[in-house]
Amino acid sequence: MTVKTHPAYTYACGLKDGSIECGRYVKKQASIFCNIFDGKDPDWMVNEKRLAKIGKLLKMMVMPSGPKAGQTVYEATTGYQWMLYSAALCVVSRQDQLKRRYEQVILEIARKNFKTFTIAVLFILLMLMEPRFSRLFSVAPDGTLSKEVKVAVEAIIKSSPALWPEEDVGRYFKILRTEVRCKLTDSTFTPLNYSTNRLDGRLPNVFLVDEAGALPNSYAIEAMSSGQVNIKNKLGFIISTKYPEHENPFEDLVNYCKKVLDGVEQDETLFCLLFEPDEELRDDWASDDRVLLQANPAAKGNPELWESLLKRRQRAIAMESARENFLCKHCNIVYQGVGTECFIPIDDLQKCRTEDPIDWSGMDVYVGVDLAMSNDNCAVAMAATDGNTVFARVMGFLPADRMEEKSAVERFDYAGAVRRGECIACGDRTVDYSVIEDYVFRLSERYGVNVMALGYDRFNAISSAQKWERGPNGDYENAITCVQIRQHSDTLHPAFKLMIELTESGRLRYDASRLLEENFANARASRDTNLNLYVNKKKSTGKVDVVFALANALYLLQQNTLLCADGGFVCQEI
Repeated sequence: MTVKTHPAYTYACGLKDGSIECGRYVKKQASIFCNIFDGKDPDWMVNEKRLAKIGKLLKMMVMPSGPKAGQTVYEATTGYQWMLYSAALCVVSRQDQLKRRYEQVILEIARKNFKTFTIAVLFILLMLMEPRFSRLFSVAPDGTLSKEVKVAVEAIIKSSPALWPEEDVGRYFKILRTEVRCKLTDSTFTPLNYSTNRLDGRLPNVFLVDEAGALPNSYAIEAMSSGQVNIKNKLGFIISTKYPEHENPFEDLVNYCKKVLDGVEQDETLFCLLFEPDEELRDDWASDDRVLLQANPAAKGNPELWESLLKRRQRAIAMESARENFLCKHCNIVYQGVGTECFIPIDDLQKCRTEDPIDWSGMDVYVGVDLAMSNDNCAVAMAATDGNTVFARVMGFLPADRMEEKSAVERFDYAGAVRRGECIACGDRTVDYSVIEDYVFRLSERYGVNVMALGYDRFNAISSAQKWERGPNGDYENAITCVQIRQHSDTLHPAFKLMIELTESGRLRYDASRLLEENFANARASRDTNLNLYVNKKKSTGKVDVVFALANALYLLQQNTLLCADGGFVCQEI
């Protein structure tokens, strides 16, 4: 079998070209995967010997139960499983074919898609293929879940004569109450319980965090990862379905994966298969089969699973009490807080990016500022219109002495943003507001623009607004007209709605800025009781100060320019 005829490659090509239904982020990961298998990646390649070895080992394993009991695991393996095994174990460096590319594998998948079985097979492969004395651990929220992978590993081993020969039971593997040992490589697999086992001090070559969405915090993931610092081919699997809570460590990871696949973050060591439906389909979960297909990759070609999903969907439509479990566990849709959604898809936003700097000379601009507490990020944005197009530029500000700390916590390279001119580090542990005030005063000089007005939120900005209204020298010469903008959904809804319309229609143009894209990727939108759209800071996954600064600028632009154009309706007060 050649690489081009391997089931992992053919499945990934089906995802990439759309012949197999999948969400946008699975399609992006499949595109990267196919590029490597096609030999087009300059740094990474497929280790064909390891790929062939995996195939031989899977033929030695036997399915222990289910409709395919008695078949080899090779025959029963589905497309997404092939892709996962191949990516995690066979993508290596061109310079050093012993060095694997991926160090962390994220699998978001609905229930009953064989995720536990998939990990069990991977652990057996790794016990047989990893260096001698390797240690493998699985972590789950409680004792029952932590044993599930071990139970699956035992079942496969005991059902496979090649691994568990009747004439010499225990020749290759030794199964104990607390662990499984591979005698061929002296490797051990140990299940751990998050609630009772201490996770620090472990030295895992490979670890699994199962049902990560049910964990209260990221301690398990970070403890296992930190134990791998000195491991050359470190590998961690983090798998889960959705859970009703928006704030859990798995959702943080999923959002980070999306940023990596969108190109907002750079992380070549991350492989992620996010089997969740695209945002635009989620409202139609009751009627659109694509929602089920995008969350359940094993359903294609499995009539029993598909029929079960359709029955469960019908039950969820009829019974409100069954809806949360169905949407979370079988559709990978967070049902709690169903009014929260992605604000603007990063793909749509990036189409509006201009690689060549915008020529702002002579433009009438409206400025928006978002001044947070002095130890946090702040932002300034300006917006202008020319014909049917709206132009935007943003600048971020952060405390200079907290840049390294914030880069680690917020997972964004602020030092790189400063080098690219997207951000200014000022002050020490707190932002120097005088730098922001001076930046606004110098907009006319720096870009050749006419500042028409400035919109601000009174919280933390009253003092600066008073200075802008008095002018740079306090003599009211070159003063800036400042407008206080109420930060509420009923006020900012038109500006947020305008952002969406401009982006979807391609009428927005912004100077290239990873900081802006990062903030938009973090933004999550909600609707109030009157269905006014607004960016929800509490539900957003990170900093959104740039989004609010731009909203303030667009609010003034809309009120003073777009809504005052000739030919519009005039409301007469009677």
